[in-house]
Amino acid sequence: MPTLPEPSSATAQADLVVRRPEGLYCPPGDFYIDPWRPVHRAIITHAHADHARGGHGAYLCAAPGEGVLRARLGDIALQTLAYGQTLQVQGVTVSLHPAGHVLGSAQVRLAWRGQVWVVSGDYKTEPDRTCAPFEPVRCHCFITESTFGLPIYRWRPSAEVFAEINAWWQGNAAAGRPSLLLGYSFGKAQRLLAGVDPAIGPIVVHSAVEPLNAAYRAEGVPLPPTLRFSEVKDKMLWRQALVLAPPSAARGPLARTLAGASDAMASGWMQLRGARRRAGLDRGFVLSDHADWPGLVGAIAATGAERVIVTHGQEAVLVRWLQEQGLEAGSMDTDYGDEAANDGPSDQQVP
Repeated sequence: MPTLPEPSSATAQADLVVRRPEGLYCPPGDFYIDPWRPVHRAIITHAHADHARGGHGAYLCAAPGEGVLRARLGDIALQTLAYGQTLQVQGVTVSLHPAGHVLGSAQVRLAWRGQVWVVSGDYKTEPDRTCAPFEPVRCHCFITESTFGLPIYRWRPSAEVFAEINAWWQGNAAAGRPSLLLGYSFGKAQRLLAGVDPAIGPIVVHSAVEPLNAAYRAEGVPLPPTLRFSEVKDKMLWRQALVLAPPSAARGPLARTLAGASDAMASGWMQLRGARRRAGLDRGFVLSDHADWPGLVGAIAATGAERVIVTHGQEAVLVRWLQEQGLEAGSMDTDYGDEAANDGPSDQQVP
């Protein structure tokens, strides 16, 4: 791995990222990263609703994420960077690197007067077909998420999970029963589409999912053919169909349309004992777009960082573990939500 520069003595104690009421702020560059209140300049790590909000004066994101960000936020003043491309912002060298979370997700690398900081956004270390794989970035300080920052969270290989999903769908189709699979409309839905076997039957998607599918296809991500609900004219088709919808749409018109369906959810939270039962689901598939415990500790180690700042999730446990490994570790409060925040208002539309 490349050797990091020694921070200059004059700036070794000056943090490159601090928390302000508006969000994570870079003082020398005068910009914010994933701010939760309107600001003049915002670098966006990815287009999930808790990280990409409206009202900012100017936006910067990784080029592969332009389509999904515009699909979510509409007409915004947006500049893009290719992964690895650098931009000078008031003396701070900024570059974006793959986070492996969803299409266009990026870690933000900041270099200034010998210091190198990386803000991870959200990330996962297992590659999938729908986004660029996570790229470790060497730094002095790493700001990491910790959504699943407990040792109990250890994901099985996604190929095994997709085999289970396909078997569930196949069994339902053989019995003439619709299969309703719940997953967040951006990222999870497209990962599911890329992993299931379309030969089993037709795939129908909720209205909140299809615009994001279009953005993925525009970026060259191969997804199987899908139908909107309004395009289903033959009611017999439902009996063989896999229906993808966000969790927020599982009740109301969708439930009435799919009366008698077998329902399931794909989420890392399904690993928790009782989560599927409390949600009233037939099945729960453990599939997350966030790093599990081994992924988190492996990603942190790969940065070579001596200092780690832990944000949204299970901060206390991860901070304590990192301190036990001899690292300087602490936490930072943010206004980012969990995966449930990733469904936008459109997810409440009639399917």
